[in-house]
Amino acid sequence: MEGLIMAGQLILGLSILVTLHEFGHFITAKWFKMRVEKFYLFFDFLFPIPSLLNFALFKKKIGDTEYGLGWFPLGGYVSIAGMIDETQDADKLAKTPEPWEFRAKPAWQRLIVMLGGVIVNIITGIVIFVSLTYSNGENFISKNELNKNGIVALEVGQELGLKTGDKIIKVNGKDYEQLADLRSPEVLLGDNSSYTILRDGKELIIKIPSNFIEKLSDKKAAFIEPISTFKIGEVVAPEPGDPQTELLAAYPAGLRVGDYVTAVNKQPIHFYHELREALKKEAGNPIQMAINRNGKIDTLEMTVNKEGKIGIFPELLIKIDHKDFTFGESIGLGTSRAFSVITDNIRGFKKIATGDVSASKALSGPIGIAQMFGGVWDWTRFWTLTGLLSMALAFMNILPIPALDGGHAIFLIYEILTGKPASEKVLERAQQIGMMILLALMAYTFGNDIFKAIF
Repeated sequence: MEGLIMAGQLILGLSILVTLHEFGHFITAKWFKMRVEKFYLFFDFLFPIPSLLNFALFKKKIGDTEYGLGWFPLGGYVSIAGMIDETQDADKLAKTPEPWEFRAKPAWQRLIVMLGGVIVNIITGIVIFVSLTYSNGENFISKNELNKNGIVALEVGQELGLKTGDKIIKVNGKDYEQLADLRSPEVLLGDNSSYTILRDGKELIIKIPSNFIEKLSDKKAAFIEPISTFKIGEVVAPEPGDPQTELLAAYPAGLRVGDYVTAVNKQPIHFYHELREALKKEAGNPIQMAINRNGKIDTLEMTVNKEGKIGIFPELLIKIDHKDFTFGESIGLGTSRAFSVITDNIRGFKKIATGDVSASKALSGPIGIAQMFGGVWDWTRFWTLTGLLSMALAFMNILPIPALDGGHAIFLIYEILTGKPASEKVLERAQQIGMMILLALMAYTFGNDIFKAIF
């Protein structure tokens, strides 16, 4: 079921974005009196060979345009008469252009049509981020709350040089507001980033390696968390016949939601990381756990499994601050958040180009994106990721790769500057090369997703 929910969210999100992107081409073409022959969500042919397996699940012609739903669930397209793209070749355009064809229009009009999809994706991303900012506000752990007891340095944090108990007082030499600022793009994608920490009353500078984001991209990466008091937030009840849950001892031993753990084998426990470390130390061994339940002290006996777990999830007793924004503030902040996706992508590609980050860690295909949506339908997460994808699609489509909008735009800018268009054969060959590049990239990202899922 989780897999279906992931796939459903991915398909819905991409369908919305592809439809809006193609609508950008469609509406600008109509604006300049071009004939739009097809408007399809998904492809009705075997991409990129229009003559093979050419059929639609649904189609209806209204005026000059055929609207349809293709059988191949990948992207979508608008077919504009007189335009060389993945839906037609130059041989079909040998005769004199008609006034309503794409190629008969001035270069500046054609450029606007080619950029129409990108423009709509940017507008969509801005609208989503502004709406989320205004409706949800922001929940965050403040710097003061984070440093009240200090941080827990987990595996990746320890590799960086942090220690449990450190207090992070500056980021890149400047003050910061909240925990999320420690993992901001300015820190992880920037150059010469650092944390200033307070350890045993002394200030120290922790340099952040240029490839640090690659370590954090690992799904199992554990960086830092606040040192926090806690109570039991969830206890896993063993399921008969499931050897994994039957090895979890907390529920059979009597531990329940709302209990406070005060000691393990007479070792006092105040914070959650102390409990985690005590259980890991006693992995595979029986323990005595002292708890406080509604003011009454009790001792429970149980055996920790070999992984150092007993089947609980904590409720950290840390203050979560909330901030609401006015509509005017949301417009500014939401727009900034939307465009930061593009700047972050540029920084990310720079990291790949310089070798600081490997492409296999940085790039994800449909499987990886579906996993980001998660196996539970959460509308806030859905629209956040859809907004991110909208801006990312705008960025990818504007890249100067033939077959993408940016590739078409380069040829049109050339025509505007020189007054002479590229030949239709050159455009066709560029289109074919571009399609090969895109297919290779798709194959790589699919394979990379599968490899990461397995290993």
